[in-house]
Amino acid sequence: MAVFTEVSFDEAAAFLRSLNLGQLQSIKGAAGGIENTNYFVDTDQGQYVLTLFERLTHEQLPFYLHLMKHLAGRGIPVPDPVADASGTILHRLKNKPAAVVNKLRGHSELAPTPAHCARVGDMLARMHLAGQDYPRQQPNLRGLDWWNETVPVVLPYLSDDQRDLIQNELASQNEVAASAAYANLPRGPIHADLFRDNVMFDGAELTGFFDFYFAGCDNFVFDIGVCLNDWCIDLTSGAPDAERADAFMAAYQSVRPLTQDERDLLPALQRAGALRFWVSRLWDFYLPREASVLKAHDPTHFERVLRQRLAHSDALQAG
Repeated sequence: MAVFTEVSFDEAAAFLRSLNLGQLQSIKGAAGGIENTNYFVDTDQGQYVLTLFERLTHEQLPFYLHLMKHLAGRGIPVPDPVADASGTILHRLKNKPAAVVNKLRGHSELAPTPAHCARVGDMLARMHLAGQDYPRQQPNLRGLDWWNETVPVVLPYLSDDQRDLIQNELASQNEVAASAAYANLPRGPIHADLFRDNVMFDGAELTGFFDFYFAGCDNFVFDIGVCLNDWCIDLTSGAPDAERADAFMAAYQSVRPLTQDERDLLPALQRAGALRFWVSRLWDFYLPREASVLKAHDPTHFERVLRQRLAHSDALQAG
């Protein structure tokens, strides 16, 4: 989250009244993340998150917002977009597309145990199943096509060693994506960004997944790889944590067992997840947008994760 577009107290108050959300009591810009303008807003009726979309278009946004509505209706704990009197959930504020969702209770667990990872794995599988009958289609906008477009843009900022790494992995991912096994992977709506700070816990209870604005239709095992690369690693070194990964995978597969193709391609798609976030963080770091509240992520973190995934794959092959 970040603040690119300033919204005054009076502007927010009028907007929230138009949605029948009561009288605004407080508004605070949110500092995490780097894609949209986000405010935490409290009214006399409840706590909400107000989002103004800075990159996504009015045509793209219904996929995300209606996906959240769809999942919420099937018992998945996700933010539920607020509709106006006509039933519309995509609004406009300060000449930007905007939405309001309920604020989830609890807090993010930034030092997860195997038990936390198991709960995330279980709920991710339930989310994948719940989304299978979602009728809208939209590709993963930060998928392979975007990597192929963006890697050449960030190459000038990299060392020779980094350029070799990123280009070799991109070539490998293009080869994987052209394979018959890849074509057979189960697909549907995925979150695609389910990091530790996008999940809420209240004590031992998982109370919600949020920030669905990188979601898209893609293979489920990519979503799993993204989660394993954050929930089940040592953040300092990027090295995988086998105990947490085993807990995550056991819980996921107790709900939706993986196919053989998924099991075979999981290591490659864990590397794909690392590549995706390394590329996007390089792009955001070296080609940033201005924001009133913005903290850029360290791009070298996912370079380390990718190197660890490659080293782990090499060790398995050697063994």
